[in-house]
Amino acid sequence: MSATSSPAPGIPRPGQAGQKERVPFWDNARFVCIAFVVAGHAIQRLTYDSDNALIAYLFIYAFHMPAFAIISGYFSKAGPPSARQMQRVITDILLPYVIMETIWTVLQFIVEGSLTLNPTQPSWTLWFLLALGIFRLVLPYLALLRWPLLWAIVFSVGVGYLSNVDSTFSLSRAIGIMPFFVLGWKLKEWGLVDRWRLVEQQTALVRLGAVAVLAIWGAVLVAFIDVWRAMDLRFWFFYDDSYEGLGEDQWWAGAVRLLLIALAMLLTAAVFVLVPRHETWMTAFGQSTMYVYLLHSFVLYPIRESGVIGGENSSLTWLLGLLIGSVAITVLLASPWVRRLTRPLIEPKPAWLFRPAEETKTGPLRIGPSRTDPTGSRRG
Repeated sequence: MSATSSPAPGIPRPGQAGQKERVPFWDNARFVCIAFVVAGHAIQRLTYDSDNALIAYLFIYAFHMPAFAIISGYFSKAGPPSARQMQRVITDILLPYVIMETIWTVLQFIVEGSLTLNPTQPSWTLWFLLALGIFRLVLPYLALLRWPLLWAIVFSVGVGYLSNVDSTFSLSRAIGIMPFFVLGWKLKEWGLVDRWRLVEQQTALVRLGAVAVLAIWGAVLVAFIDVWRAMDLRFWFFYDDSYEGLGEDQWWAGAVRLLLIALAMLLTAAVFVLVPRHETWMTAFGQSTMYVYLLHSFVLYPIRESGVIGGENSSLTWLLGLLIGSVAITVLLASPWVRRLTRPLIEPKPAWLFRPAEETKTGPLRIGPSRTDPTGSRRG
């Protein structure tokens, strides 16, 4: 299905009851989020020697993964999983994770000479894939509780006090950003997006307010950059370490994470207000964010390891060049020919892995390309 504009989300096409019209806003938002992800990883090495790079890095990291989690949650279902949904957890999350983790292990052995195959410790960007799997498993249980969003926030703030909950299977980070995923799901359940017509054109006043919010955040980063560097603020945005591990074991450390959660929600709302509501050049590319997410690290890794980035090459020119190059990488990896070439890695569909339908008594399970990726994006 091609990406076309729609007066309101969820309206069936004439004569095609049950088929939902594609809403360009969500594809545009996915593209913006994944471009920020690539940009953040691309400029990371510059942050050691450049305040400009650190400002851009902190600006991005304050909201980019929370925004991604909100979108993923919006397109998630909280009911008991069907056999098809359970199968897709294996084919869309677990298998790609095993494949990518194996490739990373081989690549690091070739480049660094060390061979460490430990699937419990996800390499670089793969943590979010495991987090999506954890979210899918936990959401039906959270949905049974009163105030699930409040509980998710309590878990996120509380896990920071537990130094024994670490990055094994991305557990600490998954719990840390869980409030954003649950918020996305609750936005769909509350019907706020449809009721307030949030994916339609925003007024100039609302857009101006969003620009003001982002500008104020940027100004705060610029004014206090020495403070943020001294306290290693960037590590707080990872949501993967205990407060003790961050060097703040005081009782009030959880309040800092609570403030960062509120900040991320505010900045995400501001960014979403500025995302185009109509079909644009980025709309089609926004259907393939998981391809970009899983593949971009392989593009950036040799560049980072070459030593070209950082040190003397940390000027504003390098920063701007990497930011522009990140958009180009995003477009390249979301292109149709890259998807066709890498589909067996990103969307493996091994029919041999599953028991026959007559043995499972669940009916036939279709083994083929998924209509949606783990973030909920419907592929064209």
